[in-house]
Amino acid sequence: MPNIPDDPTAALALLLDEGVTWGDSSVWLPRLPARSVDLFFMSPPYADQRAYSRIHPDRYVEWFLPFARSMYDATTDTGSLVINIKNRVAKDGPLRGQRHPYVFQLVIALQNMGWRWVEEYIWQKPNAIPGRFGPRTKDAFEHVFHFARGAKPYFDLDGVRVPYKTAPDEIERRKLDTNGRRNTEAGFGRDRVSTYKHGGADPGNVIAVSQTYNQHRGVAHTAPMPEGLAEFFVKALTPAGAVVIDPFAGGGTTAVVARRLGRRPGGLELHEEFALEARRRIAADVADQIRGRVITAG
Repeated sequence: MPNIPDDPTAALALLLDEGVTWGDSSVWLPRLPARSVDLFFMSPPYADQRAYSRIHPDRYVEWFLPFARSMYDATTDTGSLVINIKNRVAKDGPLRGQRHPYVFQLVIALQNMGWRWVEEYIWQKPNAIPGRFGPRTKDAFEHVFHFARGAKPYFDLDGVRVPYKTAPDEIERRKLDTNGRRNTEAGFGRDRVSTYKHGGADPGNVIAVSQTYNQHRGVAHTAPMPEGLAEFFVKALTPAGAVVIDPFAGGGTTAVVARRLGRRPGGLELHEEFALEARRRIAADVADQIRGRVITAG
């Protein structure tokens, strides 16, 4: 593995320059400058899931917290931490055959550390893999937890709005409504007058993105993240030019998407073959963008 520069600014610059660096996040993250990262976005190894990283659910929180501490120190006051994670059915111990609560134990531990739990998103997978799961249906979703360092994290709802489902004539009709406020007995409500003045609807916290499989996308990684998932959070939680770091970079999806969206990405990957594949993907995506601009200009 390459040596880590002694100067924190130089360490961060190296990550941003390489896109994905072959290195151990437990060693690299503490070396990053304080309050320098706008978004840590990741899908860390799930408990008892992958042969390359077996972490028992009983000790998952203990394993993850040192990473979280270092990321907290490196996050800007308006920055965020986003974790895509999936719970497991315990295969041994007193909880054998039950859903293990390690995912929710991690959320509580992060709150106790000082991270502010902003929201829980559901990644709905329309093409989830069927199989035999005992007395339960197939897993068709995963958790995505949004934490923030400070009380006012950057958030751009306009960046992730979706097309309205209402017919155009209904949109125009409601724009004429001068008494659109609808309150509940609890005092909450919404103003339908302003609902259709934003150019798109609030997408909600259930994100439907088809799962990516190796044979479809050519990603040399056993658990590739779909680009649509990374795209949603990079758009919503960072401005242009923001620093986005993925400490468990895998095949480099976060870096590819963030760079394409005009952010400054960096990643860390413990396994050299995955880091090399990630750099290949970044270079190929940059080349595609350049080629597209040339064709458009021509």
